[in-house]
Amino acid sequence: MRYKELVKGQRVKEPKPVEVDRVEKLEVGKILNKRKVSRVMKYLVQWKKFMTENNIWENEKNLENTKELVNKLKRRIKAKVR
Repeated sequence: MRYKELVKGQRVKEPKPVEVDRVEKLEVGKILNKRKVSRVMKYLVQWKKFMTENNIWENEKNLENTKELVNKLKRRIKAKVR
């Protein structure tokens, strides 16, 4: 995904994390892609309420609470292969 520059004077306010099991965590908006790095599956995560420059590759084990989004990405990829 390409970096998009901020508009002159635009301010980015980072949203507050949500609390899950008494631990503050950021909310996942979308899972955009996946790749395997050294036998570890990683997913490109777009955080809810964050701009695209904050997208990050996360290990699969860090996304246990987002299995539905991971499965949605897998179905999308599988449909493209057909």
